[in-house]
Amino acid sequence: MNVLGLNYYFHDSSACVMSDGRLVAAAEEERFVREKHTRRVPARAIDECLRLAGLDYGDIEHIAVGCSPLRDWGKRLRYAGLDPSRAREFVVGELRRLGTRQSGLAAWLFSNYASRRLPSVHFVPHHIAHVVGSYYVSPHESAALLALDGSGEWATSFLGVARGPAFECFQQSEFPMSLGSFYEAVTEFCGFMPNYDEGKTMGLAPYGDPRRFREVVRGLVSVDGDGRLGVDLSYFDYHSDGQRRCGPKFHDVFGAPRRRGEDFADRHRDAAAAFQEVLEERVLSLCGILKRRTAEKNLVIAGGVALNSVMNGRIVRESGFHDLYVMPGAGDNGTAIGAAAFVVHSTLGQPRHAVHDDPFLGGQHSPAAMKRALEAFSLPAVERPDVVGEVARRLHEGKIVGWFQGRTEFGPRSLGNRSILANPTLPEMKDQLNLRVKHRESFRPFAPSVTREKKAEHFETEVDDPFMLKVCYVRPSSRAKLPAITHVDGSARLQTVHRETNPRYHALLTRLEPLIGAPVVLNTSFNVMDQPIVETPREAIECFLATGIDTLALGDFVVDKNE
Repeated sequence: MNVLGLNYYFHDSSACVMSDGRLVAAAEEERFVREKHTRRVPARAIDECLRLAGLDYGDIEHIAVGCSPLRDWGKRLRYAGLDPSRAREFVVGELRRLGTRQSGLAAWLFSNYASRRLPSVHFVPHHIAHVVGSYYVSPHESAALLALDGSGEWATSFLGVARGPAFECFQQSEFPMSLGSFYEAVTEFCGFMPNYDEGKTMGLAPYGDPRRFREVVRGLVSVDGDGRLGVDLSYFDYHSDGQRRCGPKFHDVFGAPRRRGEDFADRHRDAAAAFQEVLEERVLSLCGILKRRTAEKNLVIAGGVALNSVMNGRIVRESGFHDLYVMPGAGDNGTAIGAAAFVVHSTLGQPRHAVHDDPFLGGQHSPAAMKRALEAFSLPAVERPDVVGEVARRLHEGKIVGWFQGRTEFGPRSLGNRSILANPTLPEMKDQLNLRVKHRESFRPFAPSVTREKKAEHFETEVDDPFMLKVCYVRPSSRAKLPAITHVDGSARLQTVHRETNPRYHALLTRLEPLIGAPVVLNTSFNVMDQPIVETPREAIECFLATGIDTLALGDFVVDKNE
């Protein structure tokens, strides 16, 4: 049984293939078209997944799409009727967006299946694709379920439980009552791009004082005893304009928004801190409702809000759940996997026997392809017998290393195969990376990778985090030792590296430990700001040559720029 999963109706277009219940390939369209957060039909990603799975279009029996585009249209029309002056504009805009997405998918289906049998096409509701699909590929036999984002078809949340193959939804809030849109507003206020740059807001928050705006922000969003969300819409404009998130009252209270390129004022930092704190409080309230109602030990969380790793860290520490599962593609990109898993296990009733604990689901390049790419740039193409040892030595010396190995990670984080690595013990390394390579905002922290076995020696955590989605605190005894990855509040967005899923990266950390005193490396994505992560050897070489990266480890080839 071969199932093709697609995310296309929302941003971060992606595809995956599940064969006989196993997740064998997943890819994001942005990596191929080099357009970050693209909404295009994921045609290139589909081709890559089929190639990796060894399948042809005719081998696909089911297509699962992570959206039910005609769902809740009656609710949309009733909502439009609440403001007759804007009703026509709202409905026309919604129909135009729907028509564009539907025609794009129809054109792709026709071009590839005009002369073949059309697979069964399943439209899976967005939040079910998010969190029920995540549950089906999680390690848990039962779990509480929570999905949160800006909006799906019309819903903005999902609270429920899954036990075995069955699931139940207790509560769903609907647009415009949205925690995701609430947080998008402060992202816009801070001069970032809403719906894309919320991670920047999260990184800025520790520099602010939440007390300045705490009480007013607490009054903007609420959670009742059943888990229904409420938002004071008088401060916002996302529910009527569609382009702007903040309304005039927002600016009356919080002040003028920051324009891109301007310096941050205290009000921007303080607003980010207050919105982050209140987001965490409201989500912890939802977790408390789920814990009391389900008595489950574990939580599965999904949706764009689930990418807020600071919030996830508080869930681990304070919610009462033992642990939470967040798939590496927790945002809309992951609904391709979730939709496919839902069709396999719920619609088709196939048994669960696969866990999505390995993010390395994309393409891999042969040594011959890497050699050809190096030679095309007149770079030395000699394979080294001990790449791990040579890279460990260079990291110890303070070199910045582009690390391109194995299969591509799925999701927004580089997890040890398409990474830029640096020595976390050097205080100047964060500024050097920003100045010479990443060219991103100075307040944004860099993340550490640590061997799973040694995580508790340096970080205050008892749970694994292979996908870098649960912020914890660096132990006070290690903060001075690891300054380049310790954020201003003593936290770190940790990745625990498992020998079973990435033996070469694990070996690198192990070899690094006697040199720097910890099996820890600074790990950031192999790209520059606002560009997708590199996908091919050529892109890795171009990034290496165009930035201040000192060394490129391309498979078994190691190239130093000073050579």
